[in-house]
Amino acid sequence: MNKRTVQKTMTIIFSYIGVFLITAFAFLLIRSGIFEAPKYLEPWQKDYAQKFDDPRIRLTAHGMLSANGHNMQPWKIRLDRDEPMVFYLYADSDRFTNEVDPLARQMMITQGAFLEYVNIAGDELGYQTAVELFPEGGYNEQKLPESMKTKLVAKIMLTKDRPQSSPLYDFMFLPDTNRAAYQSTKLTAEQIHQLETINADINMSIKIFQDEENVAKLGSYAMQGAAIEADVKRVMRESETIFRANEYQKNKYRYGFSVEGQGTSGIMRHLIQGLVTLFPSMNSGKAASDRFIQSTRTSVANTPAYAMIITGDNSRTSQVKSGMLYSRLTLTAHRLGFVVQPLSQVLEEYPEMEEPYSSIHRDYAAGGGTIQMLVRLGKPTQEVPPSMRRDVMDLLAGE
Repeated sequence: MNKRTVQKTMTIIFSYIGVFLITAFAFLLIRSGIFEAPKYLEPWQKDYAQKFDDPRIRLTAHGMLSANGHNMQPWKIRLDRDEPMVFYLYADSDRFTNEVDPLARQMMITQGAFLEYVNIAGDELGYQTAVELFPEGGYNEQKLPESMKTKLVAKIMLTKDRPQSSPLYDFMFLPDTNRAAYQSTKLTAEQIHQLETINADINMSIKIFQDEENVAKLGSYAMQGAAIEADVKRVMRESETIFRANEYQKNKYRYGFSVEGQGTSGIMRHLIQGLVTLFPSMNSGKAASDRFIQSTRTSVANTPAYAMIITGDNSRTSQVKSGMLYSRLTLTAHRLGFVVQPLSQVLEEYPEMEEPYSSIHRDYAAGGGTIQMLVRLGKPTQEVPPSMRRDVMDLLAGE
């Protein structure tokens, strides 16, 4: 075979390879749903809530932007048909992640996070919000999912007032969680003071840790919790069932996890979505566990500070109030130029987590309190996209 023939043959081969790669690339983008309009992001637009005349729905549209466990968005709203300025919040037990959160503590924190966003939006839109927690009494803890369907978390009463500009309002439209690496920048004494003093409830406190010893110790707890969780198959399966592999699934379900939460964006997001759609095993089983541990390792290695919310008791009311405080902590951190990420595994209450759960409480809540939130805190190295949100009308009971 002469040199010219070899060159011609190689040219043909490379042409076929190029066509194959372009075809494969296009195929992955199509499977990802790159041309699908992301309806699941519509609630993040500031004008989304303005589409609704009822102020209760408008405030609910703001509340659903708040942080929530596993992005399950477990809120159910009932509008009072006789009182046009009253509505009710229920914990949606159909969205109960009972493997990772068997005592529904995180579920209650999620309810509080919602309520604080409603309070802040109420000020901005010109409504005083009066919130009454558990007006019908507490849950039947022995029949918790059933009790959640009938017992209120909160009664919310609105009074028309003059709009009051809130310094936190604009930050509600930013992603609540950033899982990327953080800068090494420490907080100033004034910034720590601003964060620790946003709480006015004597039954709870915010503590900031950024000294080398505590950062290392809390990072170790975070890694220990992640390693245990990654090894508990039923917990990992619970997360796998709410993973949305592509744009079609995200538009269909509008809750749960997706590749954006792993720090992937741009065209790479669509390539990975296409691959995971074709090969689901890439995000399940050992592959998912390994990715989760590696993600936590990266987070811990790039965290300059931690924040903790501790309550004096672990009552349902305290859990809800700690969620309200967490929303205010997150938004205040954003206003100061910081971002946050909960590292909640070590605080979870299933049997395999009992030892590190007890240990971290001995170290940081020796007086008998409950650590409701453990959060990494720092300056971001990159922006992250917002997570999926449901249509607000899907939260209305009977609608």
